Amino acid sequence: MEDYIIRVENLTKKFGSFTANDNLSFFVRKGEVFGFLGANGAGKTTAIRILCGLLKPTSGNIEVAGYDVSRQSNKVKKNIGYMSQKFSLYEDMTIKENFRFYGGIYGMSGKAIREKTEHYLHKLGLEKEKNTVISSLPLGWKQKLAFSVAIMHDPRIIFLDEPTGGVDPITRRQFWEMIYEAAASGITVFVTTHYMDEAEYCQRVSIMVDGRIEALNTPEKLKEQFRVDSMEDVFIKLARGQQ
Repeated sequence: MEDYIIRVENLTKKFGSFTANDNLSFFVRKGEVFGFLGANGAGKTTAIRILCGLLKPTSGNIEVAGYDVSRQSNKVKKNIGYMSQKFSLYEDMTIKENFRFYGGIYGMSGKAIREKTEHYLHKLGLEKEKNTVISSLPLGWKQKLAFSVAIMHDPRIIFLDEPTGGVDPITRRQFWEMIYEAAASGITVFVTTHYMDEAEYCQRVSIMVDGRIEALNTPEKLKEQFRVDSMEDVFIKLARGQQ
């Protein structure tokens, strides 16, 4: 059991009479690319905010990086990176200023911030654009920069909340190459998406329908289980209640 870096047991989150997360239970292994899938409104973002320590669960036992999210949310936050669908960058600041700002939030030293900034600017081929304001950059660049900023402090886990929304298929593929690279370095990747083709890129996926996890396994085993050829078809069967 020690290789699990996320443990979720009976997670429930209610907003008044509405149940956003209904008794979720799952585990995520260290270094795994774990897909948290479902249609918009299925409850993915609520769950990811709880796992990040940004929202308290109504009930359940949830540990992230060895810490209880309800009682040790500050320790959870120090061990994770987070990138939302809005990319988490400050639009009126330059590329370099965003790295410096977030490095400071993560408690990195000035030397470490400078080294990481130079590393990612070189890696992305953006050395000449380091003083460019974020708002003037193409969406694909913003996406790759936001991911780089989110892992510059070497977190144990990176949470990606629908990070590829609105970008073209080629850029999405390039972004997934960055995800694989992060996972290969030992970072656990927890990604939510409503693009079913992206499920094929994950080692294991869970699929949420109306606040509940209706399926969890590798993409290949899920396709075998539902006797279909694609994850899109798996999702359609689940959405229609066809087990």
